[in-house]
Amino acid sequence: MTRIIADISVSLDGFVTGPDPGPDNGLGTGGEALHTWAFSDDPVDRQVLREATARSGAVLLGRRLFDLVDGPNGWDDSTGYGAGEVGKPAFVVVTSSPPESVRLTDLDWTFVTTGLSDAVTAARERAEAASSDSRKDLDVVLMGGGATIRSAFDAGLVDVLTLHLAPVVLGAGTPLFTGAVPRTLEQRNVTSTSTATHLTYSVL
Repeated sequence: MTRIIADISVSLDGFVTGPDPGPDNGLGTGGEALHTWAFSDDPVDRQVLREATARSGAVLLGRRLFDLVDGPNGWDDSTGYGAGEVGKPAFVVVTSSPPESVRLTDLDWTFVTTGLSDAVTAARERAEAASSDSRKDLDVVLMGGGATIRSAFDAGLVDVLTLHLAPVVLGAGTPLFTGAVPRTLEQRNVTSTSTATHLTYSVL
């Protein structure tokens, strides 16, 4: 069965960006340290990244994150989702209105304007179609931003929560769980490297 997996890097004090994030500073001041693990040469970090991208039948993200990754300082061939790891999954963006143009035209974009629940449904359908084509189970990976993951978590739309806990204290930024609806989690896996502690929970 296709799962909805929220997957995000977070600081020790619970932030998914540093202070003052914006169009030219997407991760905020000091926020780049959150993703050190994703560019690490550590074989365990590489395996975590490889497994995460390999299971991605579709990727769901919010409009603010889309504007960053599709912007002039956003993704390229070396920094895109799972760059160099696997084929390119479908991307679903939850937004109030589609963008006038898209820079990353080599990626498969779907823009859903009728809310997060409908965006999750659309992403699930794309992942199930990809699973049928590849004859293996694939999931929807909810990559962010923080507000989108928190909204999905609060709405009970998340099956699995994967956190990449970076050894950094940011002091301020975009919090992941402020005001979150209480949920019970069951820890499934913990993997530690010098750059992050990778934590996986089932959301009960």
